[in-house]
Amino acid sequence: MHEAPPTAPAAPPAVSEPLAPGLKQRHLTMLGLGGVIGAGLFVGSGAGIAVAGPAIVVSYLIAGALAMLVMRMLGEMSAAMPASGSFSVHAERALGRWAGFSVGWLYWFLLVVVLAVEATAAAQIAHGWVPAVEPWAWVLLFMVVFTAANLTAVKNFGEFEFWFASLKVGAIVAFLGLGVLAVLGWLPDTDPVGMTNLTGQGGFLPNGWDGVVAGVLTVVFAFGGLEVVTIAAAETADPARAVGRAVRSAVVRILFFYVGSMLVIVTVLPWTAQQAGLSPYVKVLDAIGVPSAGQIMNIVVFVALLSALNANLYGSSRMVFSLAERGEAPRGLLKVSGGSSGQEGGSRGQAGTDGASGTGGGVPRRAVLASVAFGFVSVLLNLLWPDTVFLYMLNSVGAVLLFVWALIAASQLRLRARLEREAPQALELRMWCFPYLTWLTLAGLLGVLLLMLTDDGARPQVLWSAGATALVLLVAVGRQRRERKGLAPTGREEPASTDRTGSGFTGR
Repeated sequence: MHEAPPTAPAAPPAVSEPLAPGLKQRHLTMLGLGGVIGAGLFVGSGAGIAVAGPAIVVSYLIAGALAMLVMRMLGEMSAAMPASGSFSVHAERALGRWAGFSVGWLYWFLLVVVLAVEATAAAQIAHGWVPAVEPWAWVLLFMVVFTAANLTAVKNFGEFEFWFASLKVGAIVAFLGLGVLAVLGWLPDTDPVGMTNLTGQGGFLPNGWDGVVAGVLTVVFAFGGLEVVTIAAAETADPARAVGRAVRSAVVRILFFYVGSMLVIVTVLPWTAQQAGLSPYVKVLDAIGVPSAGQIMNIVVFVALLSALNANLYGSSRMVFSLAERGEAPRGLLKVSGGSSGQEGGSRGQAGTDGASGTGGGVPRRAVLASVAFGFVSVLLNLLWPDTVFLYMLNSVGAVLLFVWALIAASQLRLRARLEREAPQALELRMWCFPYLTWLTLAGLLGVLLLMLTDDGARPQVLWSAGATALVLLVAVGRQRRERKGLAPTGREEPASTDRTGSGFTGR
């Protein structure tokens, strides 16, 4: 695959040490459920309701369907070719090294920048509870705790996410239950609401279909985070089966949680009662008489932010580890912890032994530290220059998620044909109505980007993200040309699919 000419200087092979299969099915399933249930839903949904009215339900259906199709495609490829780099590896195999390099580094940059937003927001909540402790001290505490968790056995990350996600899922289930009881008038001191709030105040479409479209632009990014499931699947005992189960269970339930929540919110209260920046969940809980609703939701949002911080640190470390494995990042990041012996190193022949011990082996500690180091830089920029330097960084990743999703769809178009030809038995999870829904998804993503260009608030994100993407693409193409001319050693090996499916498919 795109090897340097024979005249190129020989480079020693990149020795990739095994990641430990320390995650269980329950970890992966709950990560899929809770990975996208965050502050974007609990707080950010108020902005969507303000522009779309009750039709925000339709906006969430459209955005959720788009995310579900992307996840189905990603699940198909990850079940057939599990790898710690997930869609970055798939893009390289399908489209070339430039694609794997670009999508991997863009996604890593996205995670470490967003990590700063989450850490800072969680610190502000904690500062409200304990004013004596400054926000920067809370940020430092969160970063140290989750760095430590990610430096030890991967099962610690899994346990953190399992309980974080359980609390978020439990909160939404309770909210849905109370909301339905309020609509029916079965709560104390409440009368049946009926459909009044869905049809009043301008009707179901108070701002027309333009409002629905604006709602989609507001809420589509709330579905980001599902991708981490397929990255984590590579560290389970049976990646193909684990990712298949997680994807199947997650997409439908997440649609249920998101769309169900929005339906309850706009049914219980008039949409005009909501406003951007305030949690619609708090408004509803206050209206139906739940005591201390604001503090309850503060706790849930706090947990959601810490959960996202933990997941982003995990995802970024595995992505940069995969890039190093393919010669696209410093090779020193390939070192993994050595398990109970406490030594670093290992070989391919030792795969799984440390992970089985559960004592911390098989963790890419240097990759974790590299990711958290840039995360600390992002946090400092957010604390010192939130409206200048950090704002530019945030805008530069604002639309990256859509670019990543588009490359996932393009990769699936190419790899599905190869799989059907070379290893059809590996297709344990299939994309629906291939290739028509894949093309429809690509068209939908392009449509969202074009609509963002017409929106004054979203346009800077698209332009800055396009600039960042163009810069990464230039670097990728430049590297590839240098290697073809023999000016730079590759120092790489094939994308690291564990091929624990038994299919024998290499993706070449």
